[in-house]
Amino acid sequence: MLLEMRVPSPGESISEVEIAEWLVENGDYVEKDQSIAEIDSDKATLELPAEESGTIKIVVGDGETVAVGAVVCIIDTSQKGEAKVKSTKEIIIENPRSPVKSDTDLIRAKATPLASAMISEHDISAKKLRGSGEKGKITKTDVLGVIKGTSTEGPRGTSRKKMSSLRRKIASRLVSVKNETAMLTTFNEVDMTAIFDIRKQYKEQFKEKYEVGLGFMSFFTKAITTALQEFKDVNAMIDGNEVIHHNYTDIGIAVSAPKGLMVPVVRNAELMNFEEIESDIKRLAVKARDGKITINEMLGGTFTITNGGVFGSMLSTPIINPPQSAILGMHNIVERPMAIDGEVKIRPIMYVALSYDHRIIDGKESVGFLVRVKECLEDPTTHLMDGDVKKYLGL
Repeated sequence: MLLEMRVPSPGESISEVEIAEWLVENGDYVEKDQSIAEIDSDKATLELPAEESGTIKIVVGDGETVAVGAVVCIIDTSQKGEAKVKSTKEIIIENPRSPVKSDTDLIRAKATPLASAMISEHDISAKKLRGSGEKGKITKTDVLGVIKGTSTEGPRGTSRKKMSSLRRKIASRLVSVKNETAMLTTFNEVDMTAIFDIRKQYKEQFKEKYEVGLGFMSFFTKAITTALQEFKDVNAMIDGNEVIHHNYTDIGIAVSAPKGLMVPVVRNAELMNFEEIESDIKRLAVKARDGKITINEMLGGTFTITNGGVFGSMLSTPIINPPQSAILGMHNIVERPMAIDGEVKIRPIMYVALSYDHRIIDGKESVGFLVRVKECLEDPTTHLMDGDVKKYLGL
């Protein structure tokens, strides 16, 4: 039986997708539910699982754009076989007695046929070669560079790759935000001592009970939802000539995924406790990292948090995630000398940045919001936990 596999709909309003990469080759045997391709929409990169087991015939190539519902491959379910394992490293682990390929053999496997022949002819050491082609592929030019002695400074080749539809959409949105909003950024600093003390005292109990870490994101999310209920315009959006205020807080958490930035949304965060926030963020982050996040899980946020601190950023001006009106940027925590009650003390300090649309949010409102967030973070026991830390952590 020949089974035609069609592009599933990633979500409402999406009419076409791009085949980012086939994870199998034409003629391969695939198992049911095996990931056979990655597809890009303008909102996310998703995996395409095989609907049945059989031999695959690919009818749409890498990088091609196709309509939702179009046939992308055909699976012959009458064929029997065994799915191939593409990774050499996995083969060595699963079959420890198998002969391990030499460095030169592995280099030839990464070379074009002509480059591989030249490597053999000139007996070139694998240590001298670096691939400048697509995905590190070794080309004729790389080998000639070694033969002629011109590669002492490393390869100087270039490669060209089509931008994914997700990356193109992100680029378009970022440009439009800069062009279509009156974006400003205000900054402040947060003394993280109180949060450090709470985490040091309770994080082991918290993790043991809930099987999730007590991180910084739950404190920031709680502080933001508290401030958003007091500064309504920060939790609003412009729709034509009208302003829409939300009486709920759906917090987008920016996540760096293999295919680009994604912003899954924690729904009704104002109603959640610390454990629920940490668990939901972990669940969404894992799905985004594994390419299993759905479009609906990234729609409808009212405010966004982005954490450049995990990459070492000291300070930045985050760009608003439309149609939202504001975004909070977190940064790395560094011990800095601070004047405390007339004395210089070393404290763990984080710089925070609030970018906002000045068309809807005034300077007084934006500064007041960020100061309120700072207050909540520097004294979470009073402002977020009503004086009872154990109760609010559920311990």
